[in-house]
Amino acid sequence: MTLMVRVTNVSKTFVLHNQDGVRLPILSAIGFSVEAGECVVLHGPSGAGKSTLLRLLYGNYKCTDGRIQIRHEGEMVDIAQADARRILDIRRRTLSYVSQFLRVIPRVPTLDIVKEPLVTRGVPVAAAEARAGAMLARLNIPERLWRLPPATFSGGEQQRVNIARSFIAITPVMLLDEPTASLDARNRDIVIELIEEARMAGSALIGIFHDEAVRERAASRRFDIHSTNAAEAA
Repeated sequence: MTLMVRVTNVSKTFVLHNQDGVRLPILSAIGFSVEAGECVVLHGPSGAGKSTLLRLLYGNYKCTDGRIQIRHEGEMVDIAQADARRILDIRRRTLSYVSQFLRVIPRVPTLDIVKEPLVTRGVPVAAAEARAGAMLARLNIPERLWRLPPATFSGGEQQRVNIARSFIAITPVMLLDEPTASLDARNRDIVIELIEEARMAGSALIGIFHDEAVRERAASRRFDIHSTNAAEAA
């Protein structure tokens, strides 16, 4: 197996400057690793810092201490120390963040939103559009909606558009933040199938799933995080 992610002694403390510098410890001495083909589910109570850890892995937050190494282009890169340009390159080629929310782009048709990750990777437009249509159909988005912007779609439809965009071009490392939240059973099953297919293709996945049944089906193993603070680290 190929090591894809190594988290070593990671801690995160937020400093509340608008509250006289109060320090809010969220994570302390976290360590684990993920190999290609695994789906590691982060498990712990509300406030344990699961969402914070995903944001650290994606480079949105800086670690207070520790290292987060991601295999990028054959090299283990410490994203906790990488500059902004290197982080953006890692996100383009290696690392993706799959959430339940779609950042709606005004006036851009749904089909164009979903096919865009393929086009940016050099897939011909016609082929990218065909694959985007197949993914939208698989996630039960009616064809009559494909040429419309998703701004007026229901929450569930927007969530499925976001999942279609996220899984149309799977990356070597995928971070999953409640991708099945608010989906009905039929579409939850489809998302679990997509996760399984990404694993079979060799992706390393790290996710948060509050639905226990989904968690049990998606996970190859679980990593427990114990709460160090009463407030949710979001």
